[in-house]
Amino acid sequence: QLQNKILILTICAAGIGGTFQYGYNISIINAPASYIQMFMNTTWLERMGVPLESNVILLLWSFTVSAYPLGGLTGAVVAGPMAIMLGRKMSLLLNNVFVIIAATLSGFSRMAKSFEMIMLSRFFTGVNAGVSMNIQPMYLAESAPKKLRGAVALTSASFTALGLVLGQVVGLRELLGGEESWPFLLASNVVPALIQLTALPWFPESPRYLLIDRGDKESCISALQKLRGTSDLSAELEEMLAEQAAVKGQRAKNPWELFQNPALRWQLVSIVVLSSAMQLCGNDSMYFYAAYVFRKAGIPEDKIPYVVIGTGSCELITSVTCNMIIDYAGRRPLLLGGYIFMAGWAIVFMVALSQQTQISWMPYLSMACIFAYILSFGIGPAGVTGVLPTEVFDQMSRPAAYMICGSLLWFNLFLVGTAFPFIVKSLAHFCYIPFLVVCVCTALYVWFFLPETKGKSFLEISEEFRKRNFKTKTRAGFYKGPEEIKTTTL
Repeated sequence: QLQNKILILTICAAGIGGTFQYGYNISIINAPASYIQMFMNTTWLERMGVPLESNVILLLWSFTVSAYPLGGLTGAVVAGPMAIMLGRKMSLLLNNVFVIIAATLSGFSRMAKSFEMIMLSRFFTGVNAGVSMNIQPMYLAESAPKKLRGAVALTSASFTALGLVLGQVVGLRELLGGEESWPFLLASNVVPALIQLTALPWFPESPRYLLIDRGDKESCISALQKLRGTSDLSAELEEMLAEQAAVKGQRAKNPWELFQNPALRWQLVSIVVLSSAMQLCGNDSMYFYAAYVFRKAGIPEDKIPYVVIGTGSCELITSVTCNMIIDYAGRRPLLLGGYIFMAGWAIVFMVALSQQTQISWMPYLSMACIFAYILSFGIGPAGVTGVLPTEVFDQMSRPAAYMICGSLLWFNLFLVGTAFPFIVKSLAHFCYIPFLVVCVCTALYVWFFLPETKGKSFLEISEEFRKRNFKTKTRAGFYKGPEEIKTTTL
């Protein structure tokens, strides 16, 4: 059917220049690490006549790596205002400017003999990823029909995993990971940006944004017709008009206003817990351990990069699987299952690490744990976390909610990246205890406090949370409710 094709193509056009870039840019920096450090040293030697000390090179390298989450945090903060003022589609298109600047800087860094250009390039790459991680799931969830909303918004996680795998593949020595070609590897992120700039303008803006934010009913109907074809739009339009009436007279909220609003308490707690857990659950740290464990398992050094591609492929396979089942299984079971399995595998992994030298087959168990942990993360937390802010917040609160989510995501990525080497040093084989605690606590939170959002309209979900937010107020006097209603009709 034509309308299904339009929706699929819209997903691809948004994804290739969106969250694909996040995964791609995380993995392409790993292959040329030693070459970039050598480049820093030789550049400094040419400038100053003295080589850099090894600890200074390490410090400069950690600055280069840290520039990415710092840029991501900046991108997450500007994404909210961009989504409100420019719209979802235009924000994604404009976001490619950051990647083009980044690719130019890194591509010419060796020619200009400037390692500072690489640092700056990583910052701009981060800004691009920060914006797309927030706006792409918002754009897709607002453009999707209710019965497919979870699956469509979840494609953001599939594109992240696809970017991760392709980054690992392109970073192989045989392709662009060699000593001569690393500037081209770092600049290769311009290709997805150019594909998006060519493809996305042909597809419609988010119908919800056009109607509720812009008040443009004609453009909304036109966008819906493009996305849904000739099917009956009256029920969907009616639901949107009801949401428009519910937020009439309101302006888009700022992040701090969400914290002050008692009607949004549980929604906010839920996204804060789940966004933090996504980075604090230790999935990214598994990649840190992968090469060490594979080496111990007796895999030859030159074959390790190929096995590491297997870990990225695991995440891709599970996120695609999760995509197919989210609208059947629901959000809660996937989150719950993901975190419970991760907690189980974390215990097995720590036992396997502690017995690595004593028992001959333990390295193979460690290898299995790495794959199983990444699979468990991919089946639930990786994708569902990005879908929830769209579902549990109304149109006026959604951009601010994504700003909070994105800021937490990037801050925690930076935190784990900085703290993990010290955790390994102090806890040795039991370094996964903090991550185990996070997984167990998150699973308990999901079990007791998170309602299911599968197949419900945005208004139905809001109503469910409204009951939760004001349930505890009964003893203190329920009169907060009407006060809240007064503010929505200002």
